[in-house]
Parts: sequence; C-alpha cells; structure tokens
Amino acid sequence: MSKFEIIPSIWLINGKCVRLQRGDFATEEVISTNPLGIAQDFESVGIKRIHLVDLDGARRGEPKNYHILEAIAGYTNLMVDFTGGVLTDGDVIKSFENGAKTVTISTAAANHPERFAQFILSYGREKIILAADTNPVDNKIKIRGWLKKTKIDLFDHIEFFHERGLKYVKVSDTSRDGVMEGPNLTLYQDVLTKFPSINLRASGGIRGVDDFKILRELGVQSVLFGRAFFEGKISLNDIEKFLGENP
Repeated sequence: MSKFEIIPSIWLINGKCVRLQRGDFATEEVISTNPLGIAQDFESVGIKRIHLVDLDGARRGEPKNYHILEAIAGYTNLMVDFTGGVLTDGDVIKSFENGAKTVTISTAAANHPERFAQFILSYGREKIILAADTNPVDNKIKIRGWLKKTKIDLFDHIEFFHERGLKYVKVSDTSRDGVMEGPNLTLYQDVLTKFPSINLRASGGIRGVDDFKILRELGVQSVLFGRAFFEGKISLNDIEKFLGENP
C-alpha cells in the first residue's frame, strides 16, 4: 500500500491565493498575494506535494496562472499537481514545461473522454489524475470549476477511465468544500469499495488533523486540504507533527 499523503491546496485567482465556499466564486476572499511564500512555508515543515488550482483557468477554459506554477516549481522542491483549464494536449505539455509534476483534469475528461484516456497513455498513469467532483445528492460530475453540472454518473465516470489505465482519482464532495463540515466518509468508502485498486485523493470538508487520521484508516491514499489551514484550524506545527508521526 502506498504511503498516506496530506496535500495542501492553493487556489489562485489573478495570481493571488484565495478561498471559496462550495466552489462559489461570489464567496471569493483573497488570503495572500504571495502564493510562493505559502508554498515555501508548507515545504519548510515537510510537505512534499501541493495541489495548485488555477481558478481563472477553470472558468476560462485554459490555464492563466502558469507564472505561479513556474515560480513554485522553480523556487521550491515541491512536487506540484496543477489543475484548472487543462483541456488540450498543448495545455498538458505547457503545464509540464512550467514545472508541474502531475496534472489533474476534470472538464476535458467529461467532455472528451477519449482524449483524456489518450493523455493517460501518452504521459503515463503516474502523471495524469482524474478530478471527479460531485454533489452526492445526485452523484453527477461537475466541471468548469464546478460551474457546470453534467449528466455523467460519478461511478460510471471513474470506471470508464479505470478500465483504460487510470491510477489516481481526486474525488471532491462539492457541497462540503470550503465549509469544514467534515469529509464525506460514505462517498469515499463507496469509491474504495467499487475500485479497490485505485489511488483515491479525498477533497472537501477537512476540519483538522483528526480528519486526516480518519481518512487514512478508511483506506484513502491522500487528502487535500486548504480552508482549515487558512482559518487556523490546522497549523504548520500540526502539519509538521503529523508528518513526524507518519513518516
């Protein structure tokens, strides 16, 4: 079994670090004008990987914050997972050229499934991650920075790509993102039960370090967190201690 990983999520609008509630852009709040500094703080306590979300890219259909990706990749040793508007082969190539170690893709996988399947083949299953974001009320996939709901069922979506070599999937409960109401354990258990060989990244609802422990016990391989850190529910010391106890 692979090592359990905690992955901070940095959301970008106009090059600034922001936070939203449930993906609603109307709730945008700028929390830092220095995303590189935040990334360096995470690295200083032992974080190895971050999830960098280009919200401008997600809305506009092509990445807009490559310069932040390039800065973080250039001035830290962090492995950067980049997401937001990565739709085409050219976008994937440019993301890697600017320093991304992996890319997480949502909209292209929903709208052009054969293209996304080809990405897995072309770049390898260690580099291409599926974002399968949903509201469990109906388990339908949401895309374009969660602005658009599709008719695609979450489990059908994962299965289609799992059969084509997918290894990593990020599953977000969009109803819990940025509101710190606790992770949706039922949703993640269902995914793990149906796809026991897949590497699951859980996202949404993290309240504190105890949620990391609960998800690890559940069998989730990694967890994304953001708001809990930026609201002081998880500190750099907490992260350092957790990583020290879970090397």
